[in-house]
Amino acid sequence: MEFLNVTERAAIEAHKFAGRGNEKNADKAAVDSMRSTLNKMYIDGTIVIGEGERDSAPMLYSGEKVGIGGPTLDIAVDPLEGTTTCALYKDGAMSVIAVAQSGCLLKAPDVYMDKIAVGPGLPHGVVSLSSDLKTNLHSLSHAKGCAVSDLRAVVLKRDRHTALIEGLRELDARIKLIDDGDISAAMSLIRGENDIYLGIGGAPEGVLSAVLLAAVGGQIEGKLVLNTDALRERARGMGVEDMDRSYTTNDMVRGEAFFIATGVTDSLIMKGISHSEGGCITADSVIFSTLGAISRVQRTFYNPPPTGPVVRAKR
Repeated sequence: MEFLNVTERAAIEAHKFAGRGNEKNADKAAVDSMRSTLNKMYIDGTIVIGEGERDSAPMLYSGEKVGIGGPTLDIAVDPLEGTTTCALYKDGAMSVIAVAQSGCLLKAPDVYMDKIAVGPGLPHGVVSLSSDLKTNLHSLSHAKGCAVSDLRAVVLKRDRHTALIEGLRELDARIKLIDDGDISAAMSLIRGENDIYLGIGGAPEGVLSAVLLAAVGGQIEGKLVLNTDALRERARGMGVEDMDRSYTTNDMVRGEAFFIATGVTDSLIMKGISHSEGGCITADSVIFSTLGAISRVQRTFYNPPPTGPVVRAKR
């Protein structure tokens, strides 16, 4: 619940810039808030997934220490998932954190990752990066007991996915193209809005999605896109030895971990930050734990928020 306060505060600060067209200010507000809150906690935390590597990110960079002492933890953050989404006040912006014991989260470099993911309740290895698109879709449709034409694939709308999208069209699968939000795409698999997530997105978001999916029995596989000498050198600096390795869910998150997201703007799973008369602010969050606990928490704060919530509206 202490970590819930981290994402709630970051989401509230980011929401101040929702619809104002300034991605940098929205992201900075979320980052500043998240870092400040983490540094007041009794933890010995290491940011393993953050805003980038130390030379390119002034705060919440990979390797940064947070907290004032306590249990040693790996922490993965995306203070504002969907910066453009927030700036344009579109649905799906959120503040995200994942936490595990030290050494349990993959320290992925800030590069692209080729990913394939499915939701819970499916045979292990039902899809794989080692299989072609046709094989994966037929395997998934067989496992779900439906036709390939009934499958819904979610894909980031990027030029790099032109061939992927054409392949999906040829197989007659339905496609949901999204502007932003790798983690939102992974969330959509849990409730069945989509059946499979495919394509190249951020490696940090891949690790965060792995914690989320591990908590519900979903699956993700990812392979770092290291197609230049500079990228391979950066990967080596983060401890990556096998440049061609594919990482499964269990490779990205080992042992006990939990994932928390607080909505900045509305989504299918959570409401965004809302304001009411009397200066109250309501934050809507979801918590997923690999121990099996899944919660939706809605809390209301005075404006500006005090140390903690004054009303717990719903849990």
